Amino acid sequence: MTLNVGLIGCGNISGIYLENSRHYKSFNIVACADLDRAKAEEAAAKHGVPNVMEVDELIESPDIDIVLNLTVPHAHADVAVRAVEQKKHVYSEKPLAITLEDGKRIIEKAAEYNVIAGSAPDTFLGSSIQLAGHLIEDGAIGKIVGATAFMMSRGPESWHPNPEFFYHAGGGPMYDMGPYYLTALVSLLGPVKRLTGSARITYPERMITSEPKYGEKIVVQVPTHVTGILDFEQGATATITTSFDVAAARTPFIEIYGEEGTISLPDPNCFHLPVLMKKHGEEEWKEIKPETKLPENARGIGLAEMAEAIESGETPRANGDMAYHVLEIMHGIHHSSDYGQHYQMDSTCEKPNLVEKSASF
Repeated sequence: MTLNVGLIGCGNISGIYLENSRHYKSFNIVACADLDRAKAEEAAAKHGVPNVMEVDELIESPDIDIVLNLTVPHAHADVAVRAVEQKKHVYSEKPLAITLEDGKRIIEKAAEYNVIAGSAPDTFLGSSIQLAGHLIEDGAIGKIVGATAFMMSRGPESWHPNPEFFYHAGGGPMYDMGPYYLTALVSLLGPVKRLTGSARITYPERMITSEPKYGEKIVVQVPTHVTGILDFEQGATATITTSFDVAAARTPFIEIYGEEGTISLPDPNCFHLPVLMKKHGEEEWKEIKPETKLPENARGIGLAEMAEAIESGETPRANGDMAYHVLEIMHGIHHSSDYGQHYQMDSTCEKPNLVEKSASF
């Protein structure tokens, strides 16, 4: 059975979801909505979506099984909870919510109404991270010792048309890009039990150099260079740094260190790039190319897998518990920096099962 999806939020990210929907057989986008109705009409016309609705109309429609929540981060929780209260499943773009309170409210409401709350990022379901997971599970690099992760950039104001929200509450490099890196780490190493963090604002004011707002100033409200040290429940430790303040870097994206070797992963914002592995005693890195039939940018695979899980009565891999755990990690890193102490995690989650190579959603 194919589940009907209603999309709310026809901004930049919606295009790839709409374009990719034809690749997935477990769901069909049948309606879209946006506070700016013109955007919804444009998206529907471009991608052949049969219905344009008002936001309230879509949430309340009996013909919608899943609400695809692509609104801006500060609206995620409100839209998700309203959808759940209409007994609809909901899949949100990252992060799950801005605050822990809102994230917990989504999870608790979903349990109360017996529906599924899922969340991006779904890049960990791509063949790169799944390949790394299978290598780790097969013992290719031995027992895991630790990991590093780096997202180093100069910030989005040079290319994004509306970059202000990246520097306001719910933004910053950790809340914006951290979910890709942390979800990858949790999917490979399991949940985190304790962490510490350090964060700073390097430039209190940023100037937009993209169009159409070239020359406008942004007052920075959130840390823009953030480092965390993570202690995982299974014993490994990891370091993560996310930054909007770096002019250049040669750091890896993610590396997993085992007692017998190392796996170097590509950008976790991508799906199907080669993985590098080097074992103790070897002189050269070995490039391993993953196999996939999905498009290079496979956005929507998490929604597709969730729809399939709903039909089979299983828990989706890109589920709310893991998204909330990642949200708490990000919150904890900032909290640790603010208060100068370790942060003990309250939440945990199941390490998601690896995807079988033959799976097709």
